[in-house]
Amino acid sequence: LWLFGAVTVLRSITNILSQRYTLAIYVQLIGLLTPFLVVLLSRLILKERAPRFTMPAIVLSTIGALMMLSTYGVGGLTFALSDSDWIGIGLALVSSLFLAMYMILVRRTAGVKISGVAVLAFQTALIQVSALVLSLLLGESWTQWLVIGPSDWAIFAAYVVVVVIGANGLQIAAIRQLGAPMVSSLMGWRLLATLTAGMLLLSEQLTSPLQVAGMLLVLGTVTWYLRQQQSA
Repeated sequence: LWLFGAVTVLRSITNILSQRYTLAIYVQLIGLLTPFLVVLLSRLILKERAPRFTMPAIVLSTIGALMMLSTYGVGGLTFALSDSDWIGIGLALVSSLFLAMYMILVRRTAGVKISGVAVLAFQTALIQVSALVLSLLLGESWTQWLVIGPSDWAIFAAYVVVVVIGANGLQIAAIRQLGAPMVSSLMGWRLLATLTAGMLLLSEQLTSPLQVAGMLLVLGTVTWYLRQQQSA
């Protein structure tokens, strides 16, 4: 359980730092490597066989995600990366490794007498304590909390309820029930969720047929994969 806590904290720190150095879309892109790491670690640590068609699903969803994040120009599909981007991508790679370890360890908690609620409470408490300690060590200013208004507090409360409790709780329950390989193979949905939120909140749209084709490929792959598991 303490190993789980350490991995959770390190995952949180590296994930936040990576997004300070590079774009969130690059972090999401690197995060698509997590299913490969989960399958590898599951075989090495838990001796679990991957669900049927896991690797084809991972490959196809990754291709679709790359298409969604790409634009085709004269120079082809390229990413112009700065030194800061490379640092962020490196941190994202480390974060993906910790995320894979996290998913494996959550799966292990299903085999002992620890409830999903207890795992969520333990995880949340450790992250909050470590974040508080780091904030104090870095000398961050907390004065902004004294001047924010009711709408800001409402947004903060929504984040706590929907993300910290809701999303993390559902993720822990899914991993404990289905296993890390199957849950990780659905990570392509994160890009679709990001895209949808961008459309609703930031007025961002798909800008090319290539991106639309990538979205359809991810949706089709995930739907096909789930039907294969249900019929097994």
